[in-house]
Amino acid sequence: MRPRKTAPKVQTAEDAVKAIRSFQRVFVHSVSMAPQTLIQALCNRAEELREVELIHVHTEGIAPYVEPRFAGSFRHNACFVGPNVRSAVQAGDADYIPVFLSEMPLLFRRGILPIDVALISVSPPDAHGYCSLGTSVDITVGALESARYVLAEVNPQVPRTHGDGVIHWRELDAVVYTNTPVAREHAKTLSAEEIQIGKNIAALVEDGATLQMGIGAIPDAVLSQLIHHRKLGIHTEMFSDGLLPLLELGAVTGENKKILPGKVVATFAMGSEKLMRFVDDNPSVLFRDAAFTNDTATIRKNPKVTAINSAIEIDLTGQVCADSIGPMQFSGVGGQMDFIRGASLSEGGKPILALTSTTRRGENKIVPFLKEGASVTTTRAHVHWVVTEFGSVNLYGLNLRQRAKALIALAHPTFREHLEKEAWNRLHR
Repeated sequence: MRPRKTAPKVQTAEDAVKAIRSFQRVFVHSVSMAPQTLIQALCNRAEELREVELIHVHTEGIAPYVEPRFAGSFRHNACFVGPNVRSAVQAGDADYIPVFLSEMPLLFRRGILPIDVALISVSPPDAHGYCSLGTSVDITVGALESARYVLAEVNPQVPRTHGDGVIHWRELDAVVYTNTPVAREHAKTLSAEEIQIGKNIAALVEDGATLQMGIGAIPDAVLSQLIHHRKLGIHTEMFSDGLLPLLELGAVTGENKKILPGKVVATFAMGSEKLMRFVDDNPSVLFRDAAFTNDTATIRKNPKVTAINSAIEIDLTGQVCADSIGPMQFSGVGGQMDFIRGASLSEGGKPILALTSTTRRGENKIVPFLKEGASVTTTRAHVHWVVTEFGSVNLYGLNLRQRAKALIALAHPTFREHLEKEAWNRLHR
C-alpha cells in the first residue's frame, strides 16, 4: 500500500502525462487493463521525450510506443511478449526480460527495476474511496508499491474485483476520467487436433483436482471437456471464458482446495464481455498478486494440482521450448515453470505439457534437438506428462531411451521413423 495523500489531481490525459520525463521507467498496467487513453497521450508527446523505458507484462490493445517512428523517444522492456510488441522484440527494437511470473513483482519490490511512473486503469472509487485494479492484479501491485508517481485512468467499464487489487483514491497522484471499452479476447476456433488433445487431457483430470490453465487454444479445449467432472477447484494465473460453463454447471466448487477453499483464485482475466460481467463485484473470484498465485510453496498445498500448459516444441529427452521459435522470442517464460513445479509437488498433482504433433505448416514439433537458439522453458527434469492428439505419456522416472520411445509414440506418424533413427544416433554413440 502506498502512503495516503491529498485527493489526486484531476487532469486531461494530455496534461497528466506531462509528469513523465525523459530517461524515466514507466510501468504499464497489464492485459485488458492497459490504459489506452494514457498510452496514446504519452505517444503524442514523443518529440519531447528521450529514452523513456516502458515496462510491462503482456498487454492487450494498442502499443504504439514500439513503432519505429518513436525510436529514441521510447524503449520497450517486456517481461512477457504479446502479439502487439512481438515484431518489435524480434527485430531488436524492443527488449525482453526472461523471468518467472512469480518473481516479476520482486524486480520492483527489491529495487532492481524501480518504477518512476505507473500508468494504470481503475474502477471509480466506492463510497469508502477504494478503486479496483480490475482484471489484472498480477505484477501491478508490486509495481505500485515501487512507483514514485501513480497516474490512473478512471474508467467505469473496469470491473470491480475482489482480492489484492484494491487501491485507495488518495494513493493516486493524478487521475484522468474516461469511459472506454476494455480490451476483449475473442473466442478462437479449435482445430480437430486441439479438440482431441482436450479430450486426452480431460481423461487425466480427476474429480477434486485443482486446475491451472495457461494461455492458448489447448487450455480452452481442455475446459470444454470437463463439464461432467465434479468438485474441481481453480488456482491459476489466467481466468478465461472456458471456466464459465464449469462454474454455471457446478463442476467447479473448490470445496477440496486447501488454499482459499470455495474461491476461484487467479491473477488476471482475459476474455469476453460476459466474463467481465461475471467477475464484477463477485466475491467468489479473488484476483491475487502473482507472487502469491504462482508461488510454488502455495501451489503445492492444494490437492491434485493439474497444471495445463502449452509448448512450441519438445526434444526427445523431454526439454521443452514454450516461449521462442529458435532464437526469435515469441512469448515469455511466464508462469509455466511455477505451476509445473508446484503441481509436481502437490499430493496427486499432474503437471501437463500439451502440443499438437505438428505446426499448421506440417512441421514436426517433437524433434531430436530443439532449434538452434531455442530457449529451454521447462527442463527435462521438471517434465512429467506430455500430451498430443496421439495420446499421453508420463516421462517422470523414465531414462533417456525410454523417454525417446515414449515421445516418438506421440509424434505424427510421418516423422516417427526419422525420430527413431535420430534417437538411435543420439543415444547409442
